[in-house]
Amino acid sequence: MTYEETIGRLYALQNPEKVIFKEKKFGVVSNNSLGIYHSELKKIAKDIGKDNELGLQLFDSGIYEARILCSKVFKPKDVTVELMEKWVKTFENWEVCDSFSMGLFAKSDFALEKIFEWTKRKPEFEKRAGFTIMASYCMADKLSDNVLFETFFPIIKREANDERIYVKKAVNWALRNIGKRNPDLNKKTILLAQEILQIESPAAKWIAKNALNELEKDNIRMSDYPRAIYRG
Repeated sequence: MTYEETIGRLYALQNPEKVIFKEKKFGVVSNNSLGIYHSELKKIAKDIGKDNELGLQLFDSGIYEARILCSKVFKPKDVTVELMEKWVKTFENWEVCDSFSMGLFAKSDFALEKIFEWTKRKPEFEKRAGFTIMASYCMADKLSDNVLFETFFPIIKREANDERIYVKKAVNWALRNIGKRNPDLNKKTILLAQEILQIESPAAKWIAKNALNELEKDNIRMSDYPRAIYRG
């Protein structure tokens, strides 16, 4: 699919009412948006396949949905630090932030580097990107042992007092996903959540309580990574 064909397909789906609906229902405030649901963009991405050149063109178009489409057609292993820095600075809401962070950045060669770097940043969606990568990396990396994931604990505790909604939700998400990686990490994240619960911050208390509500369930859905240790 060419750039012109892709843009034409996006404009054919244009719906200004969806722009308003997404803002009211999901808090997705976006500039230069056509009003296309994420599910529709996934279908277009499937038809395109992986295409780095087209992905770059789509991002540089400045069209909101074209940028999300870029995150779906660009190959994770071809992502560079320069592109990550260029893209992360444009994130204006959780939808585009998570689309890049989950589908692309967490699978790139620079995932860990950006987890440690971006979780220190001040801008809301740059910091959220760091924690979204962290949350997604728990599933993307099926081989690393628990020591790696325990290095994320001080970061989670350090940033648990950030009251901004899209940061605290991402911190909580990362904590819960680490705790669902295997039974040993589950026990350790429960202890971490109990420590966070003692922090005098509404955000920290919400993060901890919400995480404990899931992590302490008897029927929690748990993975078994690394499988060499936790399967069989």
